[in-house]
Amino acid sequence: MYPKVRMRRLRGLKLLTESRVSVDDLILPLFIDETIAAKKPIESMPGQYRHPIEGVVKEVSEARSLGIKSVLLFGIPASKDETGTEAFNNEGVVQRAVRRIKQDIDDIVIITDLCLCEYTTHGHCGLIEDGQVLNDPTLEVLGKIAVSQAQSGADIVAPSGMMDGMVKAIRAKLDDEGFSDTAIMSYAAKYNSALYGPFREAADSGFQFGDRSSYQMAFANAREALREVELDIQEGADIVMVKPALLYLDIISKVRARFDVPLAAYSVSGEYAMLKAASEKGYLKHNDVMMEGLTAIKRAGADLIITYFAKEAAKVLKT
Repeated sequence: MYPKVRMRRLRGLKLLTESRVSVDDLILPLFIDETIAAKKPIESMPGQYRHPIEGVVKEVSEARSLGIKSVLLFGIPASKDETGTEAFNNEGVVQRAVRRIKQDIDDIVIITDLCLCEYTTHGHCGLIEDGQVLNDPTLEVLGKIAVSQAQSGADIVAPSGMMDGMVKAIRAKLDDEGFSDTAIMSYAAKYNSALYGPFREAADSGFQFGDRSSYQMAFANAREALREVELDIQEGADIVMVKPALLYLDIISKVRARFDVPLAAYSVSGEYAMLKAASEKGYLKHNDVMMEGLTAIKRAGADLIITYFAKEAAKVLKT
């Protein structure tokens, strides 16, 4: 007459929660603008800012006080050119910011985005010839950027341009220059997504012609992601990443099932902006949906979550 198994009996027992988000899982992305003296709001990302170099030190200090142990830095330089030379300038915006953060803040893992799009006048992630992104010549530049960032004190470099062979080229250059302990977190499965729009405002990285479909992945493809991840692991990636996250939970799950390596997921600017907009309209309860989304990413298999919600989530997790 009665069910032998009562699933409801155990519901509500936090002791049995299968997937948990910890503040240790969170990585906070930050934008550093060499041209400003005070933080500047990012209109399409409420609550997010471009920071001057001194200001970002304060922001990292606040994040660290909340228990966040890692930040991902993006730079907006004062000047750009066709080949992105400011990206490997030892006095560049990211390099100076890393040194200042390391000087003032202990026990923080600094990850530096390693790409050309913020530093080039055309806004693409590689060198350009006749309107085409050049793969192999770009690899040499990426190696130079990696060494410059490592010299400044970066703990992890994160190549995001999806150039073929980028991890191998960067690993070789770092090792040759004595930075064998500098880790690589590769944007291994980075999709050509419509969700990056707010980021391009934030990082001033919009492209001036064409699109990025020749080097970022088509959103319809899943098996290709596994090939990309496998290649990056073979080339020496210490951590692999799937980007975006919430619309790509299946990819995160497939990568986790196939590979036993540290896995990061980047919950991108569009995901953040959608929740903020819906919350401001009163359509969704902000903190509830924020934590549900982060838990979904963790449940899918991610070890690390790069999220603009990091500070807000850290505060919720403290309660």
